[in-house]
Amino acid sequence: MPKFLLSLIFICATTLMWAQDSQQEKLEQRKAQIQQEIRDNEKMLQSVKKKEKSAVNVFLIQANKIKLKEKLINTTAKQEKLLSNDMYINQMKVNKLKRELTVLKEDYAKMILKSYKSRSEQSRAMFILSSESFLQAYKRAQYLKQYTNFRKNQGLEIQSKTAQLVDFNAKLNGQRQDKKKIIAENQKERLALEVEKKEQQKLVNSIKKDKNKIIADTRSKQQEAKRIDRQIDRLIREAIAEANRKAALEKAKDNPGSAPSNAPVSSSKIALTPEGKILAADFKANRGKLPWPVEKGFISLGYGDQPHPLYPSLTVHNSGVEITTEQGANARAVFEGEVSSIMVLSPINRAVMIQHGDYFTVYQNLSQVFVNKGDKVNVKQSIGKVRTSGDTGKTIIKFLILQNTSNNNPEGWLQNR
Repeated sequence: MPKFLLSLIFICATTLMWAQDSQQEKLEQRKAQIQQEIRDNEKMLQSVKKKEKSAVNVFLIQANKIKLKEKLINTTAKQEKLLSNDMYINQMKVNKLKRELTVLKEDYAKMILKSYKSRSEQSRAMFILSSESFLQAYKRAQYLKQYTNFRKNQGLEIQSKTAQLVDFNAKLNGQRQDKKKIIAENQKERLALEVEKKEQQKLVNSIKKDKNKIIADTRSKQQEAKRIDRQIDRLIREAIAEANRKAALEKAKDNPGSAPSNAPVSSSKIALTPEGKILAADFKANRGKLPWPVEKGFISLGYGDQPHPLYPSLTVHNSGVEITTEQGANARAVFEGEVSSIMVLSPINRAVMIQHGDYFTVYQNLSQVFVNKGDKVNVKQSIGKVRTSGDTGKTIIKFLILQNTSNNNPEGWLQNR
């Protein structure tokens, strides 16, 4: 029974180790991804610092860098824990092999001693010849043969287990080195994080001197955002009403004998065609899987009402998400659809609206637009160039998702990064 339990524990431990190897690989991939995001973030930060007139925008990018550093530290901590578990399992295997080798070597030593005492060929021959019958002689010959084979196999088993023990010890030594490396890396990142936080605090202290100006600028931007939201709402309602008028005309053509309807055309909910229903269902099915509207970047302002990052008493409203990206970045369609509108928000700010059944995606703050109204677009197709602010040096796209006229939180629709 103890042997059975030991074997069962060994099998479970081995299965667990295989699962942990897979987790370790995923964590390594995630770590590499975070490190790349930190490098991209640093590139954006340096670019903004060269052009920045206000420290607020530097603060926001710096805050994202700190968040990424914390993610990296957590990831390496998980790696260290998994590695410790692997080392524990391997140590169990080493201990088991040592016990088995001890027993094998003791048995082998007794066998050799016994063999030594009856080592002469004459004694073996006498053992067979002294048999009382031919059957007994045959059995004794077979016994001697089996005994020789058993001794040979036991010697081979000792060699095999010794080799396994060497391999596991080498693996353990390698894991110890890996663990030291991860611990050192984690410590380095923690120290770097402390430096980042001190720099962040310096920024906060310098920014607080310009509190009134920052609050005034924020309120001014909020008014501008509300104006643009009203314009987007008007354009969506116009698109819905136009689509519903076309649908009514098509229905009248298909039923020439029916009286024309005098019911008002809805501008808040689109009457979907069969094709539109399929497209809307496909869009909805991809919730949480949509690609980002830019290749690189991070969400610097989330969705809905939230406190200002520096002054919590000041509420900031956002109808979508703002994504800070690198200079020269292209905006990409997050799903297939049809361009329903090109908006000129200001002489230097344009927006593209794409319809996906009864869903709409909006891409604001573009300096150039590569598509026209009525164009069919594919997933990840470039639709314009994101504008870089001459005042701040920041490159930000504002991205919205609406179903009919109702805003959705885009963070819940986009892939996790």
